[in-house]
Amino acid sequence: TFPLAGTRPRGATADEDAKLEADLLSDTKELAEHNMLVDLGRNDVVKLSLFGSVRVQSYLDILRFSHVMHIGSTVRGILADDKSAIDVIDAILPAGTLSGAPKIRACEIISELENCKRGVYGGAVGYLAFNGNLDTCIAIRLVFKKNGRLFVRSGAGIVADSIPKNEYQECRSKMQGVLDALTLANSLTSDIASTSGSKAGEQL
Repeated sequence: TFPLAGTRPRGATADEDAKLEADLLSDTKELAEHNMLVDLGRNDVVKLSLFGSVRVQSYLDILRFSHVMHIGSTVRGILADDKSAIDVIDAILPAGTLSGAPKIRACEIISELENCKRGVYGGAVGYLAFNGNLDTCIAIRLVFKKNGRLFVRSGAGIVADSIPKNEYQECRSKMQGVLDALTLANSLTSDIASTSGSKAGEQL
């Protein structure tokens, strides 16, 4: 499992990016949140793995995306002989980065506070092969359509030290890439429609 927790927006320059990275890696709140979720991921993987095989393979890596950077770690284990890909799905999902910890109580609180179902958001997209191989990713940074409307969702981890305006801005930063893609797609569609209309008019 690959917990991503701890976020900063991307800088406009390489120097600003480096400063934001240093700030992220020195932020006690972000580090505490990340460590909590690494521990949760390790506990999930232990349930599935051969005794003694679980390792935090990489720790506190900075991963850069178009609009944000995250702290990422990788937790690996060797699947026990009596476990299958279905057991992996059952143990790992929902991912701790989308639920919080302790996972069961966090999910109960989410159910109490959120006024609509998450749908595919926060679930997993991937494949389960006939040979038992499984590969999934968390369903975030996406658009889904329901009843003729498009929805974009994002979230941030809420802990005791959270500052609400910062968490809100983090949500905005996370979804901005998707919103930009929608804006671009809409403009391209409009251009194609305009061009097609002009050609049709010329033919008439």
